[in-house]
Amino acid sequence: MPFSIDTKCLHLENEKDSDSACKHYGALSFPIYQTATYAHPAVGKSTGYDYSRLQNPTREQLEKIVCALENGTDALAFSSGMAAITLVMELFAPGDHLIVDSDLYGGTIRLFDNVSLKNGIKFTRVQCASENIEPLITPETKAIYIETPTNPMMNVTDIAKTAQIAHAHNLLLIVDNTFMSPYFQNPLELGADIVVHSGTKFLAGHNDTLAGFIVVKDEKLKEQLRFLIKTVGSGLSAFDSWLVIRGIKTLGIRMERSQATAQKIAQWLKTQKNVTSIIYPGLPEHPGHEIMKKQARGFGAMITFRTNTKEKALSVLEKVQLIKYAESLGGTETLITYPTTQTHADVPEELCLKNGITPNTLRLSVGLESAEDLIADLEQALA
Repeated sequence: MPFSIDTKCLHLENEKDSDSACKHYGALSFPIYQTATYAHPAVGKSTGYDYSRLQNPTREQLEKIVCALENGTDALAFSSGMAAITLVMELFAPGDHLIVDSDLYGGTIRLFDNVSLKNGIKFTRVQCASENIEPLITPETKAIYIETPTNPMMNVTDIAKTAQIAHAHNLLLIVDNTFMSPYFQNPLELGADIVVHSGTKFLAGHNDTLAGFIVVKDEKLKEQLRFLIKTVGSGLSAFDSWLVIRGIKTLGIRMERSQATAQKIAQWLKTQKNVTSIIYPGLPEHPGHEIMKKQARGFGAMITFRTNTKEKALSVLEKVQLIKYAESLGGTETLITYPTTQTHADVPEELCLKNGITPNTLRLSVGLESAEDLIADLEQALA
C-alpha cells in the first residue's frame, strides 16, 4: 500500500528488499558501507556494485528515500548542494541560454557568473515571481531555473504556470526546493523536470553534514545525470549518506514544529517598532500566500525581515544569545544570517539592492527551540 510522506521519511515501500544486512540481521539503522571497491564473483559478473564513485549501498538507500519523498524516478546524492547544481549545469553546452530568477542563493549566482558564464552559457535574470518570462525566450534558451520561495527574499513563483511556459517552448524547468523540502512541496508533481536540494539544510537537519540532491522523473535525464556523476565523481560519501538518512527520519516533525514557531515569530515581529518589514509566505499579506496554499502543504520555517537601520541589524547579530549568528539554515538550532556579508557577499551590490537585500536585511532559520524563548531572545536583541 502507498505510504504517507511521514512514513516515507522512515520506511521505503520496498524496504524488505532493500539490503541484505537489514534482511539477515534485522538492523533498523541502515548499514554504513565504508568501502571504496567491491569484489566480483567472476568475470562478467557483479554484485551490482563495482566502485563507490559509481554507487554505494548506503548512498543508494538515501537516494531511494529522497526519490520517494519527491515522487521522482531517480535521485542522485552529492557532496554538497553546490555540487548538485554544478552537475545540472553540465547538461548545457556553450551558447545555451538559461532564464534564471534574479533572487537566488548567492552561491548559485557565483557559480553562474564565474564558472557557467566562462563555459559559454548565457543567462537572463528576471523576477520570475512577478515578471513575464515568455518574451525572454530565444532559440538558444534551454531551461528556466527558479527557487521558490527564493533565498533570501521569499518570492514565490507559480511552479505549475512556469512549467507550462517551459514545456510550451521545449525547455527544462529546474526548481531549487531547499527552503520547503519535499515534506512541504513537490515540484515534480507540478511539472518541474529537475529538482535540486541542498541536503545540508532541512533534509539532514542537524547542522552536522553537507549534502546535495538532484531528483528527476524523465528516463533520458536520469541516464544523462548518472553518466555525469560517474564521470565527475561528486557523489556523497557513505558516512554522510547515513547521517542524512538519520536526519530524514525526523523531517516531518521538525518541519511541522519549526513552521509553527515561525508563524508565531512572524506575527510577533509585526508588533516591533524597530522592524520595518516581515517577509514570510505564511502571512496572508505576503503576495505569494495564495500560490503557496495552492502548490505546497505548508509555508516553511524561513523568515526574512528588515530593521529600521543598518546599525540595528548589526546590533541584533551581536546581541542574540540563544539564536546563533551563522551561515546556514534548516537545522535543529535557530540561526540568524546577514545576507550582505554572508550568503550574498559575492553578489554585486546593485543586484542585491535590486532584489531588496539591503544592509538592514536579516534572515532567520527557525529551529526547534521554544517559540517563547526565541521571541524573548529577539526582543532583547531588538531593544
